[in-house]
Amino acid sequence: MKPDSASLIATALQKDVQYLQGVGPDRGLLLQKLGLRTAQDLLFHFPRSYEFPPPLQTIAELQSGTQAAIVAQITEKEQRLTSSSKWMLGVLVEDSSGAARLIFFQPSGLTERFQRGQWLLIIGTPRLNGFRMEFVHPKVVIVDDPQEFRGGSILPVYGLTEGLQQSFLRRLIARTVEEVAGEVPEVLPVTIRERYDLPGIAAALEGIHRPQSQEQLEKSRERFIFQELLVLQLALALRRRRLTTDLRSLPLPATPEIDAAIRKRFPFSLTGDQERAIREVATDMGRQFPMNRLIQGDVGSGKTVVAEYAMLLAVAHHAQGVLMAPTELLARQHYATFERGLHASRVRLGLLTGTLRPHERRAILGQAAAGEIDILIGTQALLHADVQLPRLGLVVIDEQHKFGVAQRAQLRGDGIDPHCLVLSATPIPRTMAMTLFGDLELSTLREKPAGRGIVKTYLARNDWRDRWWDFVRQRLDEGRQAFVVTPLVKRGDELPSPKEEIPSSENEEADESGETTPEDVSTAESIYHQLSQGPLREYRVGLLHGRLSGDAKQAIMDQFSQGRLQVLVCTSVIEVGIDIPNATVMTILGAERFGLAQLHQLRGRIGRGKHPGHVGIFTDCNGHPEQFERLQVLARCDDGFELAEADYRLRGPGDLLGTRQSGLPPLRIADPQRDQELLMAARELAQERIEDDPHLENPEHARLRAQVLRRYGKVLELGDVG
Repeated sequence: MKPDSASLIATALQKDVQYLQGVGPDRGLLLQKLGLRTAQDLLFHFPRSYEFPPPLQTIAELQSGTQAAIVAQITEKEQRLTSSSKWMLGVLVEDSSGAARLIFFQPSGLTERFQRGQWLLIIGTPRLNGFRMEFVHPKVVIVDDPQEFRGGSILPVYGLTEGLQQSFLRRLIARTVEEVAGEVPEVLPVTIRERYDLPGIAAALEGIHRPQSQEQLEKSRERFIFQELLVLQLALALRRRRLTTDLRSLPLPATPEIDAAIRKRFPFSLTGDQERAIREVATDMGRQFPMNRLIQGDVGSGKTVVAEYAMLLAVAHHAQGVLMAPTELLARQHYATFERGLHASRVRLGLLTGTLRPHERRAILGQAAAGEIDILIGTQALLHADVQLPRLGLVVIDEQHKFGVAQRAQLRGDGIDPHCLVLSATPIPRTMAMTLFGDLELSTLREKPAGRGIVKTYLARNDWRDRWWDFVRQRLDEGRQAFVVTPLVKRGDELPSPKEEIPSSENEEADESGETTPEDVSTAESIYHQLSQGPLREYRVGLLHGRLSGDAKQAIMDQFSQGRLQVLVCTSVIEVGIDIPNATVMTILGAERFGLAQLHQLRGRIGRGKHPGHVGIFTDCNGHPEQFERLQVLARCDDGFELAEADYRLRGPGDLLGTRQSGLPPLRIADPQRDQELLMAARELAQERIEDDPHLENPEHARLRAQVLRRYGKVLELGDVG
């Protein structure tokens, strides 16, 4: 029985790379390291950049000192030691007009790579040496057929792994495009391609891997960027629709009586942004489908007040609320805040963390299951299957970017789904919010409550240290308190590259036994001993880091908040949620090891009272000017939204805000910030298509739907679509 054409196409696209011409088992293993296992994988291994060589010349046309490109054949090669005892490889090449020489010093691997008779594309700046032109260390590409190479061709540059050569991957992908690009199924309907003037899939693959012009390259890239963003926006639009049509929640309206009763709990005036966010939350919670809202705000903008309003609104309707924080320290801080604010009320609170003793945990679980806890605050311990909340009406998740989409979904039960409010103290560029949290409605807090002190930031030099400790002592003598933040490092750590985001605070909730991370805290311990025995020996100094037990951490924070400790030496464990109004001075050591957003969060721990705050940032960025530039941005700017945009520009979309932790697959070719216009167009089209075809059941959407489900179905819970 003959296989049908569809089977043959699938077979060609899914052919194992090791069986492609010129590959074999060894190179096949190297390609697998790049995630390239099939012919189809090669087609979608997009170039990371391009080279634009000058127009092709003959050897006779070369001008000394002027960059040029030639195609010539190897006729001789010679390797020898120079007078300085360094190896040198000389390669003689010829074309129909004459000969030139290529010179390579310390030519590791090149001697075997170059063979007589090979044709090369050579790009470089020749110099006349005697009567012959010489290229020293030119760019060289092995050319299979010199007749096919056209001068001025655009050369793709691919990501590699050790053992793979650029020239080999270029030839392999070009051959694969030629042989099977026409077999790739078209995902974008013709109506969409015509509307946005996008090339078909085969032409786009040809144009992105073997562009013959800048225009062809740009149109091909635009097609794949748009397709990637459209698939994401369709997935998010489907999830938004599912939340508003397929799920049901308890309506929890804010009646005038309930609203007035809740507001009496706030002994301060709300900002305009807080008022607006509360109105949006109240409207959402009054509906019969789940609220799904993100509250993002700068440091100290009062997000917790909005969350507290939502919690009390749920309790007013005899529903239960849950607040999940990323660390035990922050969970305990939230618990203490709620306990103070609700001390004279009938609201029943509970705290559930991974470090509770077994009998304490059983007691809390029993009370929650019996409906005897109105507001349960905790860490990821809340995600365990044995946590039962029969009247769960609201879930609040603090520091949303530290949790994945799937974790958020775990708090949703069967049947009636709770309203969901997520908080982010890290302002998010609008395009990133549309990408990472596009299934959420967005409220933004920019105003800060009245009465907050001004915070000044100083990018300090090492020779300032003595003067700086003098300044710290003066503030302590005035009755203020101080933080000293040290980087949490692992032994053997090196300075990260400027485009890396330093991991955020210690992962204190690694498991439910309360075990913490194995990072080396010797830096914090060393600084603690240096200060308590040196510049700050006359003051009460404490030490706080993530490897301490939950009880020990809380005891130290209690001593600091009560003024029994004047100085707290700590790691980034205090990054979020810590509120000590009397702390007005912060010293950050090794600042180059922290991310920009993280530094802004740390800075937000001071200036929370009426006294002005001061932050001294000490760094050793020798040899890393990009790192120093990041820190200069922080010193100049105290607006978290501006810093988020700057952080994005400096580092790119990579892992901003821990996007790997968001649970969404990384984008392959699109950059939401760079491609804002295409993102907006994709979002508009996705909303339009889901309105007209809610489950993408139209035959022209079949392949788009399949791609949406394959890429985002699991993480966004879209398995029931269509």
